[in-house]
Amino acid sequence: MPHSHPTDDTILVTGGAGFIGSHTVAQLLALGKRLVIIDNLCNSSEESLHRALELAGNKGELFFHKVDLMDQPALQKVFDLYPAPFSCCIHFAGLKAVGESAKVPLGYYQNNITGTLNLLELLQKHNCRNFIFSSSATVYGLPASNAPLSESAPTGATNPYGRTKQYIEGILRDTAASEPGRWNIIMLRYFNPVGAHESGRMGEDPNGMPNNLMPFVAQVAIGRRPVINVFGNDYVTKDGTGVRDYIHIVDLARGHVAALEKIEAVMRAGETMGCVPYNLGTGAGYSVMDMIASMSKAVGHQLPYKVIGRRPGDVGTVIADPSLSARELGWKAEKTLQDMCSDLWRWQVRNPEGYATSLVNTAIGRNSSSISPKLSSVHSKDRTKTPPPSLATASSPKGSPAPAPAPSPAPNKKKANHAF
Repeated sequence: MPHSHPTDDTILVTGGAGFIGSHTVAQLLALGKRLVIIDNLCNSSEESLHRALELAGNKGELFFHKVDLMDQPALQKVFDLYPAPFSCCIHFAGLKAVGESAKVPLGYYQNNITGTLNLLELLQKHNCRNFIFSSSATVYGLPASNAPLSESAPTGATNPYGRTKQYIEGILRDTAASEPGRWNIIMLRYFNPVGAHESGRMGEDPNGMPNNLMPFVAQVAIGRRPVINVFGNDYVTKDGTGVRDYIHIVDLARGHVAALEKIEAVMRAGETMGCVPYNLGTGAGYSVMDMIASMSKAVGHQLPYKVIGRRPGDVGTVIADPSLSARELGWKAEKTLQDMCSDLWRWQVRNPEGYATSLVNTAIGRNSSSISPKLSSVHSKDRTKTPPPSLATASSPKGSPAPAPAPSPAPNKKKANHAF
């Protein structure tokens, strides 16, 4: 029998301060959800959570713990702080760079797989069996053709990062099969998330050298880097560069809400779903050169690039068949390629140094009326309605039009309960 109704409790989100996690957190907070966020901040910023609260109009509740999933004792203490079972866990945390994974495969296997095992053991121990996993289209490996990939396509990742996702998917299937009728597990196979929140307040802010195409393109556009590296132009594609299914980050975040609602519906019906994969993509493919051209249009001038060698483990064409998600989750991508590039450019212009950049005249303060003991971050218990520091406004490079401003959400005057 299902162990609890998923709306009765708190949602655990691992890696919630990251690019995908923070946008999903903003969506969930806007729905009034109560969230516990775990993140080690190795490639993310706590500032993203403050902005998620702001964009959600200070709805919902959020409690943040800077904890690494590899630290099982610290993870256990987080579970001890919330004695009622978590209603669901959304698991984003993990290392995610294809190229880096080929250089340090043991680190990727250790971090991604062991961290997930630590998490699953505690979820099982504490009677939480609703789980949404951040998987990846890299599990499909080398597609047999350029046709869109359905969830039934063969898997066979070609790089250590992808294999960690593939192995975790196997672990989740085995876990669900070991306790028939108890688990609701949705594995979301992302294609290529890009873009930023339309407000320009949240976006992708990788530490160090970006490992994905579009953050690198954006940093070249803003002048932080000199040229875009195009990894290979000898693939069997229209222009020789890799073709991918790019999905706007807000559409992707909406996909997690749809997955949660699916689990809620299954629970309300007194049923379970076992372990099911779903693709989150648009079904359309764009080459690297398409992306550079679209971003150049958003910026207002041609961006410089150079072609270098392929990266180990990369493949030519990967496009989603998202029809199963449309049928069973009621979800489909809505935003266009130009939305992705315009929103990304707005984020980069307003935050040229990522979350290290602040903005003047921030309208909404940060409410923090309570705090979880011991494992909370460095903010003090008495920190209430402290406004963010003001900074100089970012400007576009010469000759580049700034994106049109997007409306900011109106503050919600209900007193919020947000602990950091």
